[in-house]
Amino acid sequence: DLGSISTTVPKSMANSLWDTRAISYSGCAAQVFFFFFFISAEFYLLTVMAYDRFVAICKPLHYGTIMGNRACVRTAAAAWASAFLNAVLHTANTFSIPLCQGNTVDQFFCEVPQILKLSCSDSYLREVGLLVFSACLGFGCFIFIVLSYVQIFTAVLRMPSEQGRHKAFSMCLPHLAMVSLLISTAFFAYLKPPSLSSPALDLVVAVLYAVVPPAVNPLIYSMRNRELKDALKKLIQWIQRQHQ
Repeated sequence: DLGSISTTVPKSMANSLWDTRAISYSGCAAQVFFFFFFISAEFYLLTVMAYDRFVAICKPLHYGTIMGNRACVRTAAAAWASAFLNAVLHTANTFSIPLCQGNTVDQFFCEVPQILKLSCSDSYLREVGLLVFSACLGFGCFIFIVLSYVQIFTAVLRMPSEQGRHKAFSMCLPHLAMVSLLISTAFFAYLKPPSLSSPALDLVVAVLYAVVPPAVNPLIYSMRNRELKDALKKLIQWIQRQHQ
């Protein structure tokens, strides 16, 4: 989350402060690489988290065996390696395309669909095909997440304890909400037909998938931490005493 935010937002803020929209060619390539790397890694890790919740709720007695240290290391390594490969492929394909329609990207960061609009050859179809393949892979992960949650919610609704059901829902719903927001907005941004494209709509959609989930994720998961809640409560009480 910190990586994907740091890839796009600081440069955009600096350009706003200095009243410029300039970015170097190498800087643009680096932005595309790191953005794909961190966003892909986040989505693959969210998929692993769905499986982790499935095992924790549906197979609690086998959790230590299935999700042991070795399994966690392997799944994390697979997620990061897949994200790295995805980022290399997209960056190499995008910046091997000749651009002949100016050098103005109509977005607050170097977004691949906006770069492809500057192409004037059929070679951009290779990158479009790669985007479709990545979208299909992402959709497969999303289906896996949905199926995991169908089984999770089926198991949760059978729980006799209302407190247990509440705990399970509070653990799963924030995760599912972030996954849905990330994949729906990213799919729309990269696969929408040109007839639906407009600068204002593109900007809103880009913010929704590139900025909102990485910014909100840490807040959602941190606020479930009891120690953080207690610290925040003490801070609020201290501020109130200072103003009295």
